[in-house]
Amino acid sequence: MPNPYAKIFSEPGAKGFSAAAFVGRLPLAMAPIGIVAMLSQTLGEYWLAGAVAATYGIGNAFLAPQISRLVDRYGQTRVAAPATVVSALAFLLLILASHLAWPAWTLFAAALGAATLPSMSAMVRARWSELFRDRPELNTAFAFESSADELLYITGASLSVGLAAAWFPEAGMLACTLFLVLGSAAFLAQRGTEPPVRAPQADGPTGSAIGLRPVQIVTLALIFVGAIFATAEVSSIAITKELGEPGGASLVIGVYALGSFVLGLVLGAINPTMPLQRQLLIALSVLMLTSLPLLVAGSSVALLAAAVFLSGVAISPTFITAFGLIERRVPASMLTEGVTWVMTGIGIGMALGAFVAGWVVDTFGPQNGFWVSVVASAAAWITVALGQRTLAGERAAAPAAAATALSR
Repeated sequence: MPNPYAKIFSEPGAKGFSAAAFVGRLPLAMAPIGIVAMLSQTLGEYWLAGAVAATYGIGNAFLAPQISRLVDRYGQTRVAAPATVVSALAFLLLILASHLAWPAWTLFAAALGAATLPSMSAMVRARWSELFRDRPELNTAFAFESSADELLYITGASLSVGLAAAWFPEAGMLACTLFLVLGSAAFLAQRGTEPPVRAPQADGPTGSAIGLRPVQIVTLALIFVGAIFATAEVSSIAITKELGEPGGASLVIGVYALGSFVLGLVLGAINPTMPLQRQLLIALSVLMLTSLPLLVAGSSVALLAAAVFLSGVAISPTFITAFGLIERRVPASMLTEGVTWVMTGIGIGMALGAFVAGWVVDTFGPQNGFWVSVVASAAAWITVALGQRTLAGERAAAPAAAATALSR
């Protein structure tokens, strides 16, 4: 059986832009925790560190879709290059403000400027879509990128904290900025694979991609999935601490990502032909069922790791099918923005999930934090189940063609 991943990377330019994107999106995982690690050490105030990190996160959640909308309209290089420069300079300003103990308002201003970070995850998926539009290889490419995202979130956060602890407080954020500049420059320099700018069709949808029903449904579902992801981290940390083995949290969180990473690669190799909206519903069904053992897995680190590994296997398949649906249901002229909204949904879900899970842990105990995962997985399933007809629709870019086909 031929290797499907070897096939997608045999396309001219695929290895180059994918490798550059891997480096360029490390800041997505490194920046939030890196800001906390840096400011908590230099200023000694966790509330301020958290508030600055939240400013960056919320700012990026709002700005990234707007930047991606401009990318769709004017091209990746013309928009992402200046946005990256602004973000990198703001990161450097934040590092300097932290090191020199400048007034707090400068930290918040710099964090907001750094939030202009473009969505590298969306831009790399746009390039894969250009190579394999309406071909089965696209699912394999999305599977690879979703698995890479899982790996990046774990390694990026660990690298950022590890550098700050081992070297000096600003080390993680300096590395984050370096990866942003080098990765983005290498990615944008590869003009041969950059998607062309496509004008919206005269009879197609206009405005923002978030106005499209499929984007709304998938984004809402992935807000709940992001909450599941964050809950696993918060609850695992709390349970391992209660068990007297706080170091076990790293193992538990690591196997959570590992389960999702492995199954994501397997799904991309198999490349099932079932309609994507049904695949998404099945993945969420598995996610909902595998969240239940978490409620009784707090007696040991080993049992917790096993339950968390099981609950993580459906995360990457959920991401893969969600991005596949966006590619098929959103016009090509809105694709980067559509993907970015979904990525934003995941980030919002992680932030809300961490907050709610933290409150549940503080109020009802560490083990009960996983009830957030149970409720969130059920909410994601209901969202997608109710949206099956909408998600099964024809590509939004060609409503006239769809109408013609229905009339035959």
